[in-house]
Amino acid sequence: MTKLTAFKDDRKATYLNSDGADLPLISPIAADVLDRARSYRLERLRDQMQLADVDALLLYDPVNIRYAFDSSNMQVWTAHNAIRYALILSGGPAILFEFKGCEHLANDLPGIDEVRTAISYIFMSHGDKADGFLRNWANEISDLVYQYGSQKPRLAADKVDLNAVHALTELGVSVVDGVKITELSRAIKSPEEIELMRWTIRVCEAGLARIYEHSVPGVTERELWAHLHFENARSGGDWLETKLLTSGPNTNPWYGECSDRKVKKGEMISLGTDMIGPYGYCADLSRSWICGYEPMSDTQKRLYSTAWAQIEHNMALVQPNLSFSEFNENSWRIPFRHVEYRYSLAAHGVGMADEWPVLPLNVDWTERVTSGTFEPGMVLCIESLIAEKGTESIKLETQLLVTEVGTERLDSFPWENI
Repeated sequence: MTKLTAFKDDRKATYLNSDGADLPLISPIAADVLDRARSYRLERLRDQMQLADVDALLLYDPVNIRYAFDSSNMQVWTAHNAIRYALILSGGPAILFEFKGCEHLANDLPGIDEVRTAISYIFMSHGDKADGFLRNWANEISDLVYQYGSQKPRLAADKVDLNAVHALTELGVSVVDGVKITELSRAIKSPEEIELMRWTIRVCEAGLARIYEHSVPGVTERELWAHLHFENARSGGDWLETKLLTSGPNTNPWYGECSDRKVKKGEMISLGTDMIGPYGYCADLSRSWICGYEPMSDTQKRLYSTAWAQIEHNMALVQPNLSFSEFNENSWRIPFRHVEYRYSLAAHGVGMADEWPVLPLNVDWTERVTSGTFEPGMVLCIESLIAEKGTESIKLETQLLVTEVGTERLDSFPWENI
C-alpha cells in the first residue's frame, strides 16, 4: 500500500460513519442542549431589539426565522416567496405566521408563543387582487405592534418589500432596518450553539471524505459535488448555498460552478462546501487535492504552500479584543503575482450562514470596511485562494472559534501532504 493510498483510506476510516459508510450519521446531541440554544438565540434578539429601541422585529429571512424559533419549514422556497414570517414584540409574544396547512409543524417549538396562519400578499399568489391581501396583512401587523408597543411604534424588519413598507407607514408604523439586529445577535454563539455547529462540521467532513474517496479519473465535477449533498441530506442537513467544486483549468478563475467535465489524473480538485447542515448551522470549509491521489507537481506544491501560509498566518493573528483594523494591519500579504487571481476576503463570520463581519484581503481594505473587534463566541472562516496566470487555483478555508483566551479550530479534515 502506498503512502497516498493509506492517506486516502485513513480519511475514509476517520470521517465516514464508523458503523459503515452506507449509514447516515445520527446526532448524539441531547434535546436539552438544543433547547438551551433556542432560548439563548431568542433572548439575543430581544436584547438587541431593546438596544435598538424598537417595538417589534419582523422576520422574513428563513435563516433568521430558524435562528429565532428553530422553525425550518420550506426555507429555500420561502427565501424567494414572502409567504411565511415571524413577529417578535418587545413587550409581548413571539408569533410565527406559518404557511396555511403547516401550522402544526411548530407544535413542539418552545420559543413560539402563538402560531397564526400567514397572509400572503405577493403577486404570484393573488395577481391583480394582491392589494387587498396586503391591507389585511398590514392591519394585522400594525394592530399587534400598537397593542404591545408605543403610540408611535418602530418596527424593525429584515426583509420586506416596498409595498409592505408603504402599507405599514400609512397606518402610522415606522419601519426601520432590522438586519443590524439580526446580524449582531447571531454573531456571538453560546456554548450550545458551538456544540450544534461542531455536529454540522462533522457531517460536512463525512461529505468531504466521500468526495475524496471518489476523486478518481473520469468522474465528473457534478458527481463529486453530489456526494456532499447526499451526506448532508441523509444526516439531517438542509442545503448547499453554492456549487463551488471545479477541477483543473476550471479552477481558474475561481467561482466556476461544478459541471459535467470529467476530472483527469493529476489535476487539482478545489471546492468550498457552503453547507447548511443539521440544526441549520453552516459548515463553510474549503479544500484542494489531487485527482487520483497522485503527488503534486512542483507548481501545485508551490501554490498550495502559499495558500497554507496565508491560512496559518491569519489564524495565528485572531485573538479576543483584537480590532478588525489591527487584524488587517498585521495580516498576511499576498505576493504580487497572485493579486490578480485573489479571493476578495481574508475572513468572515459564520453561524447559520455566512455572517457579519466580512473582512477583505488587505489589498481590498478601505476606510469603508466595517469596524469592530473579535469577541469570544464569534466563529470566523479564515480564507485563502492562490493562483496565477496559467495555473490551477488552490482554495483553502477553515472555521475558527474565538474563545476567552484565544482561538480554537473547529474543523479537522486534513490538509494535503506536500
